[in-house]
Amino acid sequence: MKKRFIVAALAIAGAMALSGCGGSKSGGDGAKNGDTTQTAVGKKILTIQLGPDVESIDPALNSAVDGANYILFAFDNLLKVDKDGKIVPGLAEKYEISDDQLTWTFHLRDGLKWSDGSDLTAEDFVYSWQRMVDPNVAAPYAQTVLGMVEGYEEAIGLPDEEGNTTVDPDPTKLKVEATDDKTLVVHMAKPTPYFDKLASFVSLSPVKKDVVEANPDGWSIDPKTYISTGPFKLTEWKPGSYLMFEKNENYWDADSVKLDGIKCLLMNDQNATFSAYESGDALMIKEVPTQEITTLKTRSDFHVDPILGTYYLDLNNNLDEFKDSRVREALSLALDRKYISETITAGTYTPATGFVSEGVTDWDGSAWKDHITDPSVYINIDDHAANLAKAKELLKEAGYENGVGLPEMVYSTNDASYHKKIAEYLQQAWGELGLKVQVNIVEWKSFTPQRRSGNYQIARDGWVMDYNDPSNILELASTGNGNNSAKYSNPEFDALMEKAATEKDPQTRFGYLHQAEDFIMKDTAMVPLLYYNDFYLQSDKITGSWHSADGFWHFEYADIAE
Repeated sequence: MKKRFIVAALAIAGAMALSGCGGSKSGGDGAKNGDTTQTAVGKKILTIQLGPDVESIDPALNSAVDGANYILFAFDNLLKVDKDGKIVPGLAEKYEISDDQLTWTFHLRDGLKWSDGSDLTAEDFVYSWQRMVDPNVAAPYAQTVLGMVEGYEEAIGLPDEEGNTTVDPDPTKLKVEATDDKTLVVHMAKPTPYFDKLASFVSLSPVKKDVVEANPDGWSIDPKTYISTGPFKLTEWKPGSYLMFEKNENYWDADSVKLDGIKCLLMNDQNATFSAYESGDALMIKEVPTQEITTLKTRSDFHVDPILGTYYLDLNNNLDEFKDSRVREALSLALDRKYISETITAGTYTPATGFVSEGVTDWDGSAWKDHITDPSVYINIDDHAANLAKAKELLKEAGYENGVGLPEMVYSTNDASYHKKIAEYLQQAWGELGLKVQVNIVEWKSFTPQRRSGNYQIARDGWVMDYNDPSNILELASTGNGNNSAKYSNPEFDALMEKAATEKDPQTRFGYLHQAEDFIMKDTAMVPLLYYNDFYLQSDKITGSWHSADGFWHFEYADIAE
């Protein structure tokens, strides 16, 4: 998901003060140039901005892109993704997959250490992954990343096969084992050809048992107990100001890390963020003032990079007003996606025709979009007049002609980037159906848990895919998925996803996934609006970094040119 923001003039001054001791001057066209800024003791600190205050940086609990990016700085995983998008060795130097694709064996590197200098072993992964599926932890990604592992259902306590007796949860039933200090064996309940991608995902990063169990609710917010495995370690956390990561001398690849630290500004105001960048107090900012986009597009330090993600709307399926799929479809068809893309977002986002974003590949490496099986259920973005006419007819068929009989709608969003402007457009667009819409602006830190719990009527949502496989976004519509904020549930869709999950033949598997997208588009499980692109400012002085298609900024091996 994306994060953006608001504060005031004090934030500008505060940003200058807190970022002045680290970072360097901007080097892009139109930005100020200056010398690399060092700390008082001569250390090379890169100052960046990725978002405001973060909900969580516990690998098991985080579900947001900015939080995941911070975790990426602090944690290595079994495998990792390189600048070309390829899976490469991380904490594991190699791995094997059995012929039946049901056993994955990972071999850890020699001499791995936690950031506190203690030994890291395969047993740490066993603990961390079993913690991930513990219902008491309530990890939103548990099903996504470990639902295919043998023993998952017993671990989380699902009903038995007859559906009568609830089996008590027992996380130790998850079939992951350390056969020795350097060997982790994962037993699959079904073939999972993309598990190498999951083994590189931040949610499965190992956490240190003794520090977590000593303070289950607070270990990840105290730098003293935020013990990690990656190129950097958290040394300071000033809420509302910054996170400071310093080089982890115990990292297995520490010799390749050139920066002494990364300072992540936690800023809530786009204008303050922009001011910090233009003055040279930050070298990279994710939050760019939307009113500046047209001018900034001409600068070499302004970047627009496509990512695998979809900006969509949740219509709370638990509420009576959205039980009828005709109402959901009417609300979707009433929206002019080309206008939102081209006018409201100044072309920085792409209009969505379906739920799976552009850039996702099919079983043979070709474009997913080239293999759609039922084009009739997808959105024709080129004929809004016809879409609006159909929307009005659908409401009439559902018994709500001109919106009569439907309650006043409340649309919840956080106030950042284009979110508020889009909210204002939704008021106008749905007004053409006769609906009254209020906009509820929620602080970012509270917004995601509120939405996840279903405490809303209509809400902005978004998903940046964790790996290039359509199942990763389609499963958001699966019953019981921890990130299914729309609370959508349909056994026919679930059956298609289950068929895909157990199918070994890639072409057949992707056929089921296409059918699954067709199904939720026809049923309007969610309302896809836009495909994400990341737009940001980054100084040309930063070398050795990259931005990945899953929406992460990689500064692990970055440097600052003199």
